[in-house]
Amino acid sequence: MYTSVALRPLDREKFQWEGHAYDISEGGMRFEIDHPIEPGTPVAVRIQLPGAGTLRIAERRPVYAFANVVWLEEDDVDQPGPVRMACVFSRFLQPGDKERLLKRLRSGRFSLAA
Repeated sequence: MYTSVALRPLDREKFQWEGHAYDISEGGMRFEIDHPIEPGTPVAVRIQLPGAGTLRIAERRPVYAFANVVWLEEDDVDQPGPVRMACVFSRFLQPGDKERLLKRLRSGRFSLAA
C-alpha cells in the first residue's frame, strides 16, 4: 500500500506536488515527488494514509502538517523520475491530525519508522 502525500510551499494555497511516503513517524516522513525541494524549505503537507476506505468518515480525513525539508537524495536530482526527500513536522495543522496519525501508526497495520 502506498501512502499518498501532497506538498506545497507556504506561499501557495494549492498543493503543487504529489507523490508517496516511504516512512512516516510522529516526527516526520521520508517521501518522493517529481520536484526537488531544497533542504530548509518550509512546506505544508497533506498525508492520505492507506486503507482509509475501511474506516469511519472522521478517520478517513487526510492528516495536515507544516514541515521543513531536511534532506534530499542528491543522486536523484539529475535523473528522470522522482526525488527522494525527508521532512520534519513542525506542527500539525488541524485539531486531531496528530492523534489520528498516531492512532493509525499504532493500529498494527503499519510499521513505525525509527
